[in-house]
Amino acid sequence: MISTVVWGTGNVGRASIRAVDAHPALRLTGVLVHDPAKIGRDAGELGGLERELGIAACGDVDGVLAARPDAVVYAASGDIRPDDALADIVRALRAGAVVVTPALYALYDPRNAPPQVREPVLAAIAEGGGSLFVSGIDPGWGNDVLPLLISGLGSTVETIRCQEIFDYSTYDQPDSVRYLVGMGQPMDYQPPMLAPSVPTMVWGGQIRLMARALGAELDEIRETLDRRALDTTVTTASMGQFAAGTQGAVRFEVQGIVAGQPRLIVEHVTRIHPSCAPDWPAPADGGAGAHRVIIEGHPRIEVTVEATDEDGNRSAGGNATAVGRLVGAIDWLVAAQPGLYDALDVPLRPAVGKLGRKHP
Repeated sequence: MISTVVWGTGNVGRASIRAVDAHPALRLTGVLVHDPAKIGRDAGELGGLERELGIAACGDVDGVLAARPDAVVYAASGDIRPDDALADIVRALRAGAVVVTPALYALYDPRNAPPQVREPVLAAIAEGGGSLFVSGIDPGWGNDVLPLLISGLGSTVETIRCQEIFDYSTYDQPDSVRYLVGMGQPMDYQPPMLAPSVPTMVWGGQIRLMARALGAELDEIRETLDRRALDTTVTTASMGQFAAGTQGAVRFEVQGIVAGQPRLIVEHVTRIHPSCAPDWPAPADGGAGAHRVIIEGHPRIEVTVEATDEDGNRSAGGNATAVGRLVGAIDWLVAAQPGLYDALDVPLRPAVGKLGRKHP
C-alpha cells in the first residue's frame, strides 16, 4: 500500500480524503491542517465520511514529512498564496514524496513555467527523489486529456472549445468569489483573476499542452472578457446577498491562435445567480454547473459532463473529478522515474479495483 498524506481539508481536501480512502492501492496515513480548530479531529469527519478513519489531523508538517510518506496530495489553496504553496510543495518533494496538486497554475505546462517556479521544484526532486504532477480543479482533464481524446474521433478539426459553466453561489469560497473573481463588487472594481494576462497565466498552460499534443504551432494566446451586472438584488443560500448593479456574471476566453485564427479555446461562463446573463451558455438541465467540450469540424462533436457530489452539489462534483484525476495518478507516479510531469505524460487511468464499490 502507498502511504499517502492529504495536506489541507477545504473543498479539494475533503474530496481528496475520500478519494485516497477509496483507492485500493493507497493508504491514508496523515492529514495536515492549518486551522487549530481542526487539529485532533478524525480524517473521516473532515472528509465528510460517515465513519472514522483512525487518523487525527495535525499541524506538524515537519513531523508528518519526517515519516517519509510515499505520496502527498497537496490540497491547500494556491490562488492567493502561490509562494507559500510552492514552498510547501518543495518541502514535500525534498522529503521524497510523490506530490499531486492543483495549486500551482504555472506548472500545468512545466516546459514553459517561469524559472522561479520550475527550478526550485527540479532541485527538490533531484534532492529527494520525488515527483510532481499538477492538474487543475477547473477541472484540468476538461481542458487537456478529454478534448484531446475526443479530437481523435473527428475526420477534421476546426476548433476545440472547452467550457466551464458554473453558478458560484454553490462554491464554498466566499473570499475568492467576492474579491478574486469580483462577484458582488462594483462594475469598476478590478478583480485580480480577471486582470489582463492573468487568465493566460492560469489557463495558458492548458492551451499550450493541447497545441503540443496536436502538433499545432501557436502564434500567440489572446484573451476576451465580458462582465454583466445584476439587474436585481439576489440572496444566495451559502454566501448571502449580492446587490443590484454589482457584478453578477463573467465570461472570458483564453484563445490559442493558430494561423491567425482562434483554434483552441478555454472558456469560462460564471454567474452568482442564474438570472444574470440568461443569453450566455447554461447547463442543459438548468443545474448549477457543467463542463463541455465542443469540437467544430467533421463531424461536430459535443460532450457535456455534469458531476455531482456531497448530496448533489455540482461544485463538489467538479472538485471530486479533478481530485480523482490527481489521486488516480499516484500509483503510476510512484512506479515512474522521479520527475516533473504534466497531463500529457500521465495517462488517464481506468478505475482498476473500484468497479462495484460503494461510495466511501
